[in-house]
Amino acid sequence: MAIHPIEFRYGTPEMRSVWDAENKLQKMLEVEAALAKAEAEINLIPKEAAEEISSKASTKYVTVERVAEIEKETNHDIASIVKALAEVCDGDAGEYVHFGATSNDIIDTSQSLLFKDSIEILKGRLIELTKILLKLADENKNTVCIGRTHGQHALPTTFGMKFALWADEIHRQIERLDECKERLCVGMITGAVGTIAALGDEGLDVHKKASEILGLNPVLISNQVVQRDNHAEFIMDLANTASTLDKIAVEIRNLQRTELKELGEAFDPEKQVGSSTMPHKMNPITAERISGISRVIRAYVVPALENNPLWHERDLTNSSCERIILPEACILTDYIIILTLKVLNNLVFYPENIEKDLNVTNGLIMAERFMAELTRRGMGRQTAYALVRICSLEANAKNKGLVDVVLAEDEIRKYLSENEIKEIMNPHTYIGSSVKIVDNVLEESKKWF
Repeated sequence: MAIHPIEFRYGTPEMRSVWDAENKLQKMLEVEAALAKAEAEINLIPKEAAEEISSKASTKYVTVERVAEIEKETNHDIASIVKALAEVCDGDAGEYVHFGATSNDIIDTSQSLLFKDSIEILKGRLIELTKILLKLADENKNTVCIGRTHGQHALPTTFGMKFALWADEIHRQIERLDECKERLCVGMITGAVGTIAALGDEGLDVHKKASEILGLNPVLISNQVVQRDNHAEFIMDLANTASTLDKIAVEIRNLQRTELKELGEAFDPEKQVGSSTMPHKMNPITAERISGISRVIRAYVVPALENNPLWHERDLTNSSCERIILPEACILTDYIIILTLKVLNNLVFYPENIEKDLNVTNGLIMAERFMAELTRRGMGRQTAYALVRICSLEANAKNKGLVDVVLAEDEIRKYLSENEIKEIMNPHTYIGSSVKIVDNVLEESKKWF
């Protein structure tokens, strides 16, 4: 019976298949095969033995079930794989399986292959997400909306600015994954405590050749494990990405609130149910799931960092922890990227509410514009600020429109005519360089992919 939600609720088939037991075993067998091939190339083991090991290094011959059966006796996962592979090899080829290696050579190198595949999936999804955000930015660069700071109405902005900002941030997350990949996805055949002593003078050659066969760069130095600062960096990159997705989800959730409803998730009235008791509810459940799962991903950062300071040349405290956090971080990050794609591909805008919210403050959001315009006309900046602030406080206290208070202020009328004052009050004409900024992002994005 399934227990963990990843088994039946969260995750994509693509990422699950990377981390399932059979694929993990297959990758470890591929490392054993690469080790044998490398050793045969420099005549450490017979070529025929390496060919036989390579031909049987497959879950077609070495099954998950057989490895589990052996592990019940050995209580050692890698020793069980070695025995299972050795026993299916013809002749004496099995005698040469795992020669000169230690368990973490197989574990860490095979995990590099899993990381490589995971990053490829994540990167592809993030590129797709970036493209959707850029499209939304382009389509909405002239869609004026209220900008908020501290949850309060601040100045007009555009939805194009929001989407372009997110696209730029997702692009940085892609860059971080690429940079991390170079450090994380390495080959390691360095033996017990990292000295490759069992392979003698040929040890470094085996290390380099085996890594090359697997398409990995050989780690420059290790002890008995690839150092976990690399793994911590990867988890932190996933957590950082999750935080960006959470940021997007939080904004959408906030803007879908009943009293705002500027945009929100699509809702299928024919099939979808918002509440088991309140028939009217249409909740941002997908965005909420993104936010909730992002908390779990971020929670993996602390154990990932604590996996780095191991005792001496290694201990096993990282192992049990990584069996949980590495697959789950990859699977859950991939999943919430898919959810974000779903939300953004089906985003619903409510133009009438966007316009209504621009005018909620009776023009107070244009106070900065008045101050700036008065300064341009010759009034001192500090004087202009103080004067417009007094007008704003009066308008707010008396629930009057800012334009009415300003029109009655003689000092302001010395600098601005009635028509100019009324023109200043139009929020659609106070979006600064936002269109050009979005266009700059769109132009720069042509270099991204």
